[in-house]
Amino acid sequence: MMAGPTHHALARPAFDEAPKILIVVAPYYKDIADGLVAGAMAEVEAVGGSYEVVEMPGALELPSAIGIAARMGEYDGFVALGCVIRGETTHYDTVCNDSSRGLMLLGLQGICIGNGILTVENYEQAAARADPEGQNKGGGAAAAALHLVALSRKLGRKDKGLGFTADRLGEC
Repeated sequence: MMAGPTHHALARPAFDEAPKILIVVAPYYKDIADGLVAGAMAEVEAVGGSYEVVEMPGALELPSAIGIAARMGEYDGFVALGCVIRGETTHYDTVCNDSSRGLMLLGLQGICIGNGILTVENYEQAAARADPEGQNKGGGAAAAALHLVALSRKLGRKDKGLGFTADRLGEC
């Protein structure tokens, strides 16, 4: 008999300088959000990092909040946390797709983001995924952000701005 699928988790990255992470959460389902945040905080603490937590009304606001914080704040990485449970309308698809797309677009601009927005069929699935002692998707999202921060530092990226900077305008 063949065993079930296995999941491989990368070892935690090591940092010479502790990373500063912004955890942005949409606490629409408060108990689910609390589990996600607890997992994310523990993962950041495990590498000696620091974090701040801010709340947004819903998953659609998470990419905008991270974009603002990336431009105006002093953070090395970001963790987006929330939960979208399928309902009776197509609103579920819009929220899932657009929040994920927004985070991906920010990531492609070089912002280090871990996506921990749960997109599930029911509350039970969400609870299993949010539990820090279970699937710990909040911790997994923080781990993803930390790995991206480590890669960014390894590659020597010094800026974290979006778009053009005055000293680069002449390079076009």
